Amino acid sequence: MDVSQYLDIFLDESKEHLQNLNTSVLNLEQDPENPDTIGEIFRAAHTLKGMAGTMGYKRMQTLTHDMENVFSEVRDGNLKVNAGMIDVLFRCLDAIEGYVSVIAETSDEGTNDNEPIIKELNDILAGKGGAEAAPAAEAPAEAPKEEAKEPAADAGHVWNVGSLSEEEQKALEDAMLANKKIYNVTVTVQENCLLKAARAFLVFKAIEESGEIIAADPSTQDIEDEKFDLSFSLIIASEGELEPILKEIKAVSEIADAKGGIFDGESSADASASEAPKDEKPKEAEAAKPAPAPTTAVAPVKNEVAKKPESKAAPAAKNEKKGGKPAVNRTVRVDIEKLDSLMNLVSELIIAKNSLVSGATSEAENGGNSNLHEQIEYLESVTTNLHESVMKVRMVPIESVVSKFPRMIRDISKSLNKPMELFMSGEETELDRTVVDEIGDPLMHMLRNSADHGLEMPEERIAKGKPESGSIFLDAYQDGNNVVIEVRDDGNGIDTDRVRQKAIERGIMTEEQAYAADDSEIINLLFMPSFSTAKQVSDLSGRGVGLDVVKSKIEALSGEVDVKTKLGEGTTFTIRLPLTLAIIQALMVVVGGEKYAIALSGIQTIEDINPHDVKTVESKEVINLRGTVIPLLRLDHILECESRRKADSHMIVVIAKKGDKLAGLVVDELIGQQEIVIKSMGKYINKCKFISGATILGDGEVALIIDSNALI
Repeated sequence: MDVSQYLDIFLDESKEHLQNLNTSVLNLEQDPENPDTIGEIFRAAHTLKGMAGTMGYKRMQTLTHDMENVFSEVRDGNLKVNAGMIDVLFRCLDAIEGYVSVIAETSDEGTNDNEPIIKELNDILAGKGGAEAAPAAEAPAEAPKEEAKEPAADAGHVWNVGSLSEEEQKALEDAMLANKKIYNVTVTVQENCLLKAARAFLVFKAIEESGEIIAADPSTQDIEDEKFDLSFSLIIASEGELEPILKEIKAVSEIADAKGGIFDGESSADASASEAPKDEKPKEAEAAKPAPAPTTAVAPVKNEVAKKPESKAAPAAKNEKKGGKPAVNRTVRVDIEKLDSLMNLVSELIIAKNSLVSGATSEAENGGNSNLHEQIEYLESVTTNLHESVMKVRMVPIESVVSKFPRMIRDISKSLNKPMELFMSGEETELDRTVVDEIGDPLMHMLRNSADHGLEMPEERIAKGKPESGSIFLDAYQDGNNVVIEVRDDGNGIDTDRVRQKAIERGIMTEEQAYAADDSEIINLLFMPSFSTAKQVSDLSGRGVGLDVVKSKIEALSGEVDVKTKLGEGTTFTIRLPLTLAIIQALMVVVGGEKYAIALSGIQTIEDINPHDVKTVESKEVINLRGTVIPLLRLDHILECESRRKADSHMIVVIAKKGDKLAGLVVDELIGQQEIVIKSMGKYINKCKFISGATILGDGEVALIIDSNALI
C-alpha cells in the first residue's frame, strides 16, 4: 500500500490541526481550567498522532503521543496547567511544525528526535507524583494486553500447509532450510479504527524490519482492500525472537493486540495464548474499551481518503467540536490548479459572450433579429451567474492567514518583555484564494513593526498616561468590490522629523527638499528599499524596516497600502485589496483613438466639465467640484498620445477614488460598462506602473487596463 498518495491530504490536515492547537493553547493560557479547550487539545494531539502513525512518521508520532499523554492527565484532573507547561507545549508545536515542513519538502520527517522536548513532556508527567505518573501515561498502551485474550478464536487460527500457494510453500521451505524461526501471528485492530488497511500496511512495515512475511490470511491483497473484520493472521520467518516482533506490531497506532507462537504447520499460537478462561472475557473487554474511544478524532483523514464510513465519521467530528468552533461540514477540498482551469474556461466564455454582444449590437443597428438579442441577454445572465459561482468557490476567509498572529504577538511580547495584546475582527471576511496566499507575509511584517517598534516600553507608556499593556488591532471588512485590512496600534506613532533626518543622511533628499515636503510624502519614504535595510531601527523611531516588501507585494495584487499616524497616539496601516484578480466590471473609454479599461470599483462619478472651470494651483490643473478641489490628470499626456477632442469642447472627466484621495481622469470618449477578463502583461512588460494588464474585447481587439490607484 502506497501512502504517498495521501501526502497532500496529510500536510493540509496537519497544518489545520497545528493552527487549531496554537489557538487552543493560547486560549488555555488565558483560561487554564476550561475543560472544552483541554479536550480540544487532547483530541487534536491524538488526531495528529494517528495521522503520523498512518503515514509511518514515527518520530512525529512519538512526540504527539507524549503530548497526548500530558493532556490525558490534565483532562483527568491529575495535572494542573501552568506557565511552564504552556511554554513546553508551544515548543512542542514548533517541533511538530518543523516535522511538517521537512515532510512537505522531502516526504520524509528527517532525523531530529526532539529528545529534549520529549524529556520535558515526560518530566511534566513525572512531576505529578513520580512513580504514579508513569503507569497513567502508559495505560493506553497496556490496555490491549488485557484485551488480547478476547479474540481467542483468531489467536488459534489453523493453517493448512497444503492450502498455501506454491510460492508461499517454497518460501516456507527456504526459511526452514535457512534455520529461521517460523511464527504464526494474529493481529487485531481496534474496533473504532477508521483506516484498517493503513494500519495493516504499517504492521507489514514493522515486521519487515526484523522478519519476512511468508503468508497472510486473508491474502495481502484483501488486507490492502480492507476486506477483513478486525483481525488477520500472518506466517512470519525471522532470525530473532517473537516478543520484539509483537512489540513492534503493538507500537503501531490503533492496533489493539498482537499475539502468536511457533508455527507448527497446523496451529498458530501457543496454548497459553488461546486458552483464555471464558469468564474473564467480559471483564477484560470492558477494561480495554476506553482506550480506543478518542480514535474518532482521525475522522478528517478518513473523510479525505475513503468515503465509505463518512456518515459515521461526520457526527463524531461534530461532537468533538462541541464547545469550540463549529465543524465545517459538506465541504470538498479542491486543488487550486483545477479552479484556475475552471476560471480560465469561464474567462473564455465571457470573451465569447462579449463577441456575441458586439455582433448582436451591430446587427440590431442594421435592423437585425431581435430574438438573437434576447438570446444574448440570456447568455449574459448565465455567464454572469457562472462567474459569480466560480468566484465564490475561490473565496476563502482570511481567518486561515490571521489565526497564526496571536501566537506570534505572544512570542514577541515575551521576548521583548513588553506586555501587549492583539485584537482581531472580521476574520470571516472572504478574499480570493490567490490573494489570501500572498497577504500573510505583508500582514506579519506590519504586525511585527507595530509590536517591536510602534509600541513603547511599559515605563514609557506609564509616563505618558497610557495603559502598561500596548494594544494592536487587526480589522478586516468588505468595502464595495474591495477588502480593507487595517493594522493599527496605540503606540508612539511615526516621528516624521526623524524620518526627514534619515532621508537627508542617506542623500535621498536635500535638506531643502526634506523640509519642503509634507508629512505624507515623508511617510511614503518608509516604503523605499533604502529604508528597509536599516539595522538601527531607533534612527527611524523604529518604523519602516522592510515596508518596501509590504508595498511591492500589495501592489502586485493590484492593491494599495496607506499610512496614517499621529505622534504619541499611534499608527494605522490600511491595505485595500480587490476581491478577485480575474474578472472585473470596467468602464471602457477612448483616449487618442485607442480603447482603455478602468476598473469600476475605483470610479466615484463621471463629470462633464467646461474647460473654463479648470484652474491652476502650484502649476497643476485642478477643478472645484461641489466644494472639493480635485487635481486633473490628462490621460492623453500620460499615455503620450494625441487627443482627438477639440480644445474648446467640454471635457469628459472620470473621478477616480483611492481611499480618501480623488483625481479627475480626462478621457476623449466613453464607450460604456463591460465585464472584462484581466490578462497579465507578462514579466517582460513591467515598467509601466499605471497599466495593470490587458483584456480582449468582443471584436478581438486588445485594450489596456489603466490602474487608477497607481495614477493617483
